[in-house]
Amino acid sequence: MLKVTKKARVAAVLAGTMAIGTVFAMPVTAGGGAVNKQWDRPGPMSPVLHPGSVKGAGMVQAPLDSIDGAIEQSIADRTFPGAVVFVARNGHVVKHEAYGHSALYTDDRFTEMDEPVAMTEETIFDLASISKIFTTTAAMKLYEQGLFSLDDPVAAYIPEFADNGKEDVTIRQLMTHTSGFTAWVPLYSQGESREDRLDIAHRYPLANPPGTKYTYSDLNMITLGSLVERLSGKRLDEFIKDEITGPLGMKDTMYNPPAELKHRIAATEYQPALGRGIVWGSVHDENAWSLDGVAGHAGVFSTASDLAKFAHMFLNDGRYGGKRILKPETVRLLEENQIPGFPGNDHGLGWELNQGWYMDALADSGTAGHTGYTGTSIAVSKKNQTIAILLTNRVHPSRNTISLNTIRRTVARHVADAIPAPLPKHDEMWFSGYGDRLDRTLEFRLSGEATELSFDSWHRLEDGSDFGRVEVSADGVDWTELAALTGNGGDMERVTAELPEGTELVRFRYDTDASVNGRGWYVGNVLADGKTVEPSGDTEGWALRDY
Repeated sequence: MLKVTKKARVAAVLAGTMAIGTVFAMPVTAGGGAVNKQWDRPGPMSPVLHPGSVKGAGMVQAPLDSIDGAIEQSIADRTFPGAVVFVARNGHVVKHEAYGHSALYTDDRFTEMDEPVAMTEETIFDLASISKIFTTTAAMKLYEQGLFSLDDPVAAYIPEFADNGKEDVTIRQLMTHTSGFTAWVPLYSQGESREDRLDIAHRYPLANPPGTKYTYSDLNMITLGSLVERLSGKRLDEFIKDEITGPLGMKDTMYNPPAELKHRIAATEYQPALGRGIVWGSVHDENAWSLDGVAGHAGVFSTASDLAKFAHMFLNDGRYGGKRILKPETVRLLEENQIPGFPGNDHGLGWELNQGWYMDALADSGTAGHTGYTGTSIAVSKKNQTIAILLTNRVHPSRNTISLNTIRRTVARHVADAIPAPLPKHDEMWFSGYGDRLDRTLEFRLSGEATELSFDSWHRLEDGSDFGRVEVSADGVDWTELAALTGNGGDMERVTAELPEGTELVRFRYDTDASVNGRGWYVGNVLADGKTVEPSGDTEGWALRDY
């Protein structure tokens, strides 16, 4: 294997089976020091959200502008009829835009309304499963009051839950989807009332022994919502209004919005089989609808700006302005991975963590988020104090539309790209760019007598799937890998490597798989034996950047 000197920690995963020399790395100071608002250095945060400038947020305008074209193309492709995008960093709201229509069709054959309703920044959306993080937040309010412990059995508070061998399922397992429940049950086709259907959910048997498998299941959050009701003595919607949305001033967030708000609400799906027609103003999810619109897994309606207040509260360790909703230690429980035994399904209490399939380049162990079936998503980067919200009505007029995940990734990627990498002040570096199934090379020709290569490097790559490879060759045909980088590379570093005898060419190769991009790879100030070398030939998608 490659030897590593003791001069500094290595910023890369070193690869190769031949002892071809020494590779080591030293830190490089980013421009402006520790508070320059570059990646992972967001600077001071406002206690509340407020209109702000891109410069004040320490961001770059062009990537944020690129979101517009991506959304408009998705509308043209009929991925969804309309959307609202909201981006904030450090409390500075840098983007809040509406696109397309909130109500456009009368049926699932795309028959257009006589008077379509334009989307606005204040459109109210059915958040679908984003409701789950409201439910867990509500439960943790009761946790703070000492009314339960996370590892208490659910049956201690809902006795009928013990039916069918569920007596050992814990409250933590509900919140992390490790209870053993099956993914979904059509409650709406059973029972006669909300009480009947909740009882069916409580008594439903497990598909797996508790704690043995991660299965995302609405039954977990339906049960958790019942727990909130049992312990608080209030229906879930009342408790959330009194304890969360009311204190936060989330005036447009509610369950079962009143009829007079219909013109502000995004329409969802045409559901003739249930006799509902175009669902517009009531909850889309059939089970939540059958539970009178109030359930732990779905039912919350909100605007992008209201949802951002909720997210900003988490960034601010449980406080928004003068209102404390949760204690800082409670927030840490909600947003820290509770199930390390299920890698890839990282989960806090309610919040999903580090999910690149919709967070893309914002994904990180410190990034929390959630999606909703109606076409909603939120990603909250603690390390960058950044909120990225995409709200769409992608199930209007039918759920049988193009997958939303591509545009979810694209929006998150552009938001991440607007946060500058920690480049040395006034320097330009070669940037790998973004994309799936890439094999981009940046090649340098040496003298043939060079013995040492050095370069500045910074990377954020999908761990174990995307790689930055440093390769050398004597003839341009056969290449030897000097080092391979993946995952979170830490700070900008100066990498130095001994070159095999006779090395004529060095290349930096960006190698990605079919999904998820990190923030990318930056390479600069490339020297051979202390002398500057420039790329030879086509740079193949690499670009010089100063951010």
